[in-house]
Amino acid sequence: MTPPVTLEVTDGVALLGLARPERNNAVDLPLARALRDAVAEVAATPDVGAAVLFGHGEQFSVGGDLLAFADAEAPGQFLAELARTAHEAVLGLRSLTVPVVASVQGACAGAGIGFALSADLVLAEHTARFVVAYTATGLSPDCGVSWALTRALGPARASDLILTNRKVEGTEAERIGLVSRAVAPGTARAEAVRLATALARGPRRALAASAGLVRRAVSEPLSGHLDAEARSIAALIETPDGQEGVHAFLAKRTPRFTHTTAGAADHD
Repeated sequence: MTPPVTLEVTDGVALLGLARPERNNAVDLPLARALRDAVAEVAATPDVGAAVLFGHGEQFSVGGDLLAFADAEAPGQFLAELARTAHEAVLGLRSLTVPVVASVQGACAGAGIGFALSADLVLAEHTARFVVAYTATGLSPDCGVSWALTRALGPARASDLILTNRKVEGTEAERIGLVSRAVAPGTARAEAVRLATALARGPRRALAASAGLVRRAVSEPLSGHLDAEARSIAALIETPDGQEGVHAFLAKRTPRFTHTTAGAADHD
């Protein structure tokens, strides 16, 4: 039986796949646990320079598995455990010390949005469909959806999507800043892997530090953030990749980075 989340590491890229295509990658407790554990495995795996999060099949994820909700003997306790476990996966994704790229095709709803927006870069096919969906079932957001949407779009647009459940396709998602790039139908996963592979072959410590600075920027005052930037750039100039990058730029040649696996990135 295929596990609910697949993990493969190739060419320095960890490929994390939501793997319940028969249920459109709906999030139940086994999937949430498997994603949390797979992310922890990525964090502990040497020589990973980037990660890709994708959904097997035609959909990225339709969000929470409502059949599992309905079948629960104690729905409140069940949802509390499911949310807690899925939130551990979200925090794990946001804590990875490598850039994370999400590849979105088809439907991306509810918790699926929370998973996708945990990535540093989100590639969505033009025909992808984002819909928050929680209030349509009488529920409120989880998986950091209200947090991520508010920071990505601002309160007005976040409220529009959360309260009305308006569908946003990939092209609009790129225009309003919900995703990084909109790509042609059928190409998101290949483009995400290509991008992640290029990142993994780059200056890993600099990329990890840069991703970490962006992640913490939304919640940190400028004065503290400037201090973090100063510490980071000062430390990186003394690394082999920092020295190589500067000298290669001055010599107008392509840098030969070591691709040294990053340590803990300087972020929350």
